[in-house]
Amino acid sequence: CFSDMFADSLLMINRVRVLYDVFLRIVQDTHIGRCMVAVGKRDRNPLFCDQTCHDAERFAFFSRAVLEMIPYIDFKPDVIHCNDWQTALVPVYYSKYYATREGFENIKTVFTIHNIQYQGKYGREILGDVAGFSEDDVSLLENDGCINFMKGAIECSNVVTTVSPSYAQEILNPWYAYGLDSILNARKYKIHGILNGIDTVSNDPATDKALPANFDVNHIEGKAKCKAALQKEMGLPVRAEVPLIGVVSRLVSHKGFDLIKCVLDEMLSDSDVQMVVLGSGEWQYESFFSEAAQRYPDKLAVKLGFIPALASRIYGGSDMFLMPSKSEPCGLSQMFALRYGSVPIVRATGGLKDSVTDSGILGEGNGFVFE
Repeated sequence: CFSDMFADSLLMINRVRVLYDVFLRIVQDTHIGRCMVAVGKRDRNPLFCDQTCHDAERFAFFSRAVLEMIPYIDFKPDVIHCNDWQTALVPVYYSKYYATREGFENIKTVFTIHNIQYQGKYGREILGDVAGFSEDDVSLLENDGCINFMKGAIECSNVVTTVSPSYAQEILNPWYAYGLDSILNARKYKIHGILNGIDTVSNDPATDKALPANFDVNHIEGKAKCKAALQKEMGLPVRAEVPLIGVVSRLVSHKGFDLIKCVLDEMLSDSDVQMVVLGSGEWQYESFFSEAAQRYPDKLAVKLGFIPALASRIYGGSDMFLMPSKSEPCGLSQMFALRYGSVPIVRATGGLKDSVTDSGILGEGNGFVFE
């Protein structure tokens, strides 16, 4: 949950569980002697459920509890870092009710937008009884006729971050902003994009036990064994010379699968290529890939669902990794692919644009990027 700027110097010193498995992580920056409180999301599905007043009450209570507990734990943070709409009221409560209270002075708040589509939108009836605000506070929280938790965080936090520099610019555009472009443009002076990252220790093809053979940049022969094993596992002909394209994704429209629908038949019928798809999501895409796999049994294999071990084998066994997202705040799959030696093919958006450079004519990049 932490921004990369803090990640290297954070040391966890305590964990307090609070309400519905949402937890508060208390950490201390041992390098500069400052403290942070990082407020995370609940550990339950669906991750972005913002449709019911039940969740509004849950996370309003939690956000207030984060601040109320500070005097009781003998710990005053310098920074409270909030992630996603579920913790968006923390900066609002702090600004309105705590900033001038003894023991709360000079705390800064950082709010990170991981996906602006999920904002925590509710009717105005929750303003008083559920959220505990007065009518005078409507301007902080109201957007397009709704009480919008994320809008409140954008208004009240000291700094707003996103998970990639390009996404920080894209959300200023109405097409990407899901109705928040006005407030984002008004507050763009405090918006910063910090590229997300992956854990390269736990995601390491040299040690990954899910792979049939391990490899690294100096011992690449295991990559070929992973490819052959993946082809066999997915029921494809085992052919070392044919390019194998991997896809690991939620099968939903904003991931760009309508683009694949337009070209898949042409690609599979005219080219000597294989493709492996792992994912689940919208019925139209699940059906499309399943039916296509029946028409091209030697070229396309599909597994519906999500199996982490199989995902690792796809990263490790594929030659290329396709990720044509229409919008991608950061994206991690392209980073996993790079880590496992699979060349990413991505659309130039969000974190894909920031993490993959086009090889182009000179071949000096780390993947292929299209507009």
